[in-house]
Amino acid sequence: MSPEYADANALLIAVSQWLDGTPANQARDPEALLWGRVAKVGEEAGEVIAALVGALGHNPRKGVHDTMQHVEYELLDVAMTALCAVAHLRSHRSGTPDLFDLLRQHIRTVHERSGASAEAPQETE
Repeated sequence: MSPEYADANALLIAVSQWLDGTPANQARDPEALLWGRVAKVGEEAGEVIAALVGALGHNPRKGVHDTMQHVEYELLDVAMTALCAVAHLRSHRSGTPDLFDLLRQHIRTVHERSGASAEAPQETE
Protein backbone atom coordinates (compact mmCIF):
# COMPACT_ATOMS: atom_id res chain seq x y z
CA MET A 1 0.00 0.00 0.00
CA SER A 2 1.39 3.42 -0.92
CA PRO A 3 2.10 5.81 1.97
CA GLU A 4 -0.80 8.07 0.92
CA TYR A 5 -3.26 5.17 0.96
CA ALA A 6 -1.82 3.81 4.20
CA ASP A 7 -2.27 7.23 5.81
CA ALA A 8 -5.85 7.59 4.52
CA ASN A 9 -6.64 4.01 5.57
CA ALA A 10 -5.31 4.70 9.07
CA LEU A 11 -7.32 7.93 9.31
CA LEU A 12 -10.54 6.21 8.23
CA ILE A 13 -9.99 3.43 10.75
CA ALA A 14 -9.24 6.00 13.47
CA VAL A 15 -12.50 7.84 12.71
CA SER A 16 -14.40 4.54 12.76
CA GLN A 17 -12.82 3.56 16.09
CA TRP A 18 -13.55 7.01 17.50
CA LEU A 19 -17.21 6.62 16.52
CA ASP A 20 -17.34 3.20 18.18
CA GLY A 21 -15.74 4.64 21.31
CA THR A 22 -18.16 7.50 21.93
CA PRO A 23 -20.14 7.05 25.15
CA ALA A 24 -23.45 6.73 23.27
CA ASN A 25 -22.06 4.04 20.99
CA GLN A 26 -20.28 2.14 23.77
CA ALA A 27 -23.66 1.73 25.47
CA ARG A 28 -25.29 0.30 22.34
CA ASP A 29 -25.87 -3.33 21.59
CA PRO A 30 -23.42 -4.42 18.82
CA GLU A 31 -26.24 -5.12 16.38
CA ALA A 32 -27.82 -1.72 17.04
CA LEU A 33 -24.42 -0.10 16.56
CA LEU A 34 -24.00 -1.84 13.19
CA TRP A 35 -27.50 -0.77 12.11
CA GLY A 36 -26.67 2.79 13.13
CA ARG A 37 -23.41 2.82 11.16
CA VAL A 38 -25.08 1.46 8.02
CA ALA A 39 -28.14 3.73 8.36
CA LYS A 40 -25.81 6.74 8.60
CA VAL A 41 -24.80 6.07 4.98
CA GLY A 42 -28.45 6.62 3.98
CA GLU A 43 -28.63 9.80 6.03
CA GLU A 44 -25.54 11.15 4.28
CA ALA A 45 -27.08 10.24 0.89
CA GLY A 46 -30.07 12.37 1.85
CA GLU A 47 -27.73 15.30 2.43
CA VAL A 48 -26.36 14.86 -1.11
CA ILE A 49 -29.88 15.04 -2.49
CA ALA A 50 -30.67 18.14 -0.43
CA ALA A 51 -27.50 19.83 -1.68
CA LEU A 52 -28.31 18.91 -5.29
CA VAL A 53 -31.85 20.26 -4.96
CA GLY A 54 -30.33 23.49 -3.63
CA ALA A 55 -27.66 23.70 -6.31
CA LEU A 56 -30.17 23.17 -9.12
CA GLY A 57 -32.89 25.33 -7.60
CA HIS A 58 -35.52 22.57 -7.62
CA ASN A 59 -37.33 24.03 -4.62
CA PRO A 60 -39.13 27.10 -6.00
CA ARG A 61 -39.57 28.53 -2.52
CA LYS A 62 -35.80 28.54 -1.89
CA GLY A 63 -34.37 28.86 -5.41
CA VAL A 64 -30.66 28.22 -5.96
CA HIS A 65 -29.05 28.23 -2.54
CA ASP A 66 -26.23 25.71 -2.78
CA THR A 67 -23.27 24.83 -5.00
CA MET A 68 -22.08 21.82 -6.96
CA GLN A 69 -18.92 21.95 -4.83
CA HIS A 70 -21.13 21.27 -1.81
CA VAL A 71 -22.78 18.38 -3.68
CA GLU A 72 -19.31 16.95 -4.30
CA TYR A 73 -18.39 17.39 -0.62
CA GLU A 74 -21.55 15.55 0.43
CA LEU A 75 -20.85 12.72 -2.04
CA LEU A 76 -17.41 12.35 -0.48
CA ASP A 77 -19.09 12.28 2.95
CA VAL A 78 -21.20 9.34 1.73
CA ALA A 79 -18.07 7.54 0.54
CA MET A 80 -16.23 8.19 3.80
CA THR A 81 -19.22 7.13 5.90
CA ALA A 82 -19.54 3.92 3.88
CA LEU A 83 -15.82 3.16 4.22
CA CYS A 84 -15.99 3.77 7.97
CA ALA A 85 -18.96 1.39 8.18
CA VAL A 86 -16.91 -1.24 6.32
CA ALA A 87 -14.02 -0.61 8.74
CA HIS A 88 -16.41 -1.13 11.67
CA LEU A 89 -17.79 -4.33 10.18
CA ARG A 90 -14.38 -5.75 9.24
CA SER A 91 -12.68 -4.80 12.51
CA HIS A 92 -15.22 -6.87 14.42
CA ARG A 93 -14.76 -9.86 12.09
CA SER A 94 -11.17 -9.97 10.95
CA GLY A 95 -9.02 -7.20 12.39
CA THR A 96 -7.76 -4.04 10.70
CA PRO A 97 -8.97 -3.86 7.10
CA ASP A 98 -7.16 -2.46 4.07
CA LEU A 99 -10.11 -0.34 2.97
CA PHE A 100 -8.52 0.76 -0.28
CA ASP A 101 -7.70 -2.80 -1.31
CA LEU A 102 -11.33 -3.75 -0.61
CA LEU A 103 -12.48 -0.75 -2.64
CA ARG A 104 -10.09 -1.59 -5.49
CA GLN A 105 -11.40 -5.18 -5.57
CA HIS A 106 -14.98 -3.92 -5.62
CA ILE A 107 -14.25 -1.44 -8.41
CA ARG A 108 -12.66 -4.22 -10.50
CA THR A 109 -15.66 -6.50 -9.94
CA VAL A 110 -18.16 -3.81 -10.91
CA HIS A 111 -16.02 -2.76 -13.88
CA GLU A 112 -15.85 -6.33 -15.19
CA ARG A 113 -19.58 -6.76 -14.75
CA SER A 114 -20.30 -3.46 -16.52
CA GLY A 115 -18.57 -4.22 -19.79
CA ALA A 116 -16.95 -0.77 -19.75
CA SER A 117 -13.71 -0.20 -21.62
CA ALA A 118 -10.64 -1.63 -19.94
CA GLU A 119 -8.72 1.60 -20.51
CA ALA A 120 -9.02 4.44 -18.05
CA PRO A 121 -10.01 7.77 -19.62
CA GLN A 122 -7.26 10.36 -19.96
CA GLU A 123 -7.37 13.19 -17.45
CA THR A 124 -8.06 16.67 -18.80
CA GLU A 125 -7.20 19.95 -17.20
